[in-house]
Amino acid sequence: MHGETSSLPQRNRNMNRSILMKTMKRSLLYLLGCLATLQAAIAQAPTATDAGRGNIVITGIVKEQDSRRKLDNVSIKLAGSNVGTVSNADGVFSLKVSREELSHGVTASHIGYLNAHLSAEEIERQGRNITIWMTPSDFSLNEVIIYGGDPRDLVEEAIAKIPDNYPEQEQMYTAFYRETIQKRRRYISVSEAVVDVYKTGYATQEIYRDKVQVVKGRRLVSQKRSDTLAVKVVGGPAIALHMDLVKHGDDLLNLREIAHYDFTLETPASLDNRMHHVVSFRPRHVVDYALYSGRLYIEQKSLSLTRAVYEVDMSDRYKATRCILHKKPTGLRFMPREISFLITYKQQEGKTYLNYVSNTIRFKCDWKRRLFSSTYTTHAELVMVDRTDLAGESIKLRDSFRPREVFYDKVDEYWDEDFWKDYNIIEPTESLESAVNKLKK
Repeated sequence: MHGETSSLPQRNRNMNRSILMKTMKRSLLYLLGCLATLQAAIAQAPTATDAGRGNIVITGIVKEQDSRRKLDNVSIKLAGSNVGTVSNADGVFSLKVSREELSHGVTASHIGYLNAHLSAEEIERQGRNITIWMTPSDFSLNEVIIYGGDPRDLVEEAIAKIPDNYPEQEQMYTAFYRETIQKRRRYISVSEAVVDVYKTGYATQEIYRDKVQVVKGRRLVSQKRSDTLAVKVVGGPAIALHMDLVKHGDDLLNLREIAHYDFTLETPASLDNRMHHVVSFRPRHVVDYALYSGRLYIEQKSLSLTRAVYEVDMSDRYKATRCILHKKPTGLRFMPREISFLITYKQQEGKTYLNYVSNTIRFKCDWKRRLFSSTYTTHAELVMVDRTDLAGESIKLRDSFRPREVFYDKVDEYWDEDFWKDYNIIEPTESLESAVNKLKK
């Protein structure tokens, strides 16, 4: 089973306005059985060790102070810099920094929790067992800005503030990208890469100029014939370009589309020690394309959108299928079950930057006149691990990941465990690490 990324053909605008179709129309994940690559970094590695070119590897786990439960998707950042990563589903993270940079310590932030900071001295003192404890935010009413207007008006205000809240100049990001495929609960493919992401300023919203370049990657794939399934669904490393809801919000964050939704103001939440309005939304009209439901997190003072959690409305399976399915074999029945997204941004020096993108697609497939069906889950995630402000520079077209290129062909087979060297990555979960060991055998 091979995986590839190719271009989605241009369709009638009225038939493909869904965010998913537009945000990822230029790249496709080709599941010809299983894709793959591998994350070989070990989840529970030593906490502070020398690595590569004199860097320090800070490895640890993030837990809630009261319940002791592990926290996933926690943003881990080297204080005072653009370097960072996120914790995996087991709460584990690793961060590679120079000894000089480590002097500023490490900061962790997560929705609903106060920021946690570990100084360089605390990191050294904890040695091989670094644990970051997150304390749930406990705010009083006098700390919260009570919004008494129509929540739709609040969303419109946030849209109007986009040119002020997001960078005007070009940005070059270093990012880590991983996509996995599971058949039922068993991993059949893992693929991953370090990529460069070039993004133009938000004032122009020239998303067609944004580019992705694969720097280094690898794959691992199941060799079982029974794992082969020839379907094309949306995906690929260009996800960072097209899932940036703020910059590419034609299907939701514009005045025309928000008319199709009902908005409700929820309980405020704390993120990065800042209070946020939480606005939930759901479809209010029936249109000829798939709509969405979810929550938007809008920082109260700046009205900057810093987090979006949403999913495709599955009430009409045909519309949902049209969002993601590009091609399937004749006789195969494709039934989507979940299409969900998580997008986070981080604020720094008065501006808000793209930080993390996650997409999950779960679907069931069976063949006509066959008794059993199989459930497949594809999961893609991308984290920005570093950022540089640019002045007129870009990724050359000849080096960029093109819409019709195959991601599977852009990465190599797995080999040594020191593959990533000094790159910051998302640590593998224990289940993924176990799956990789099985696939290697």
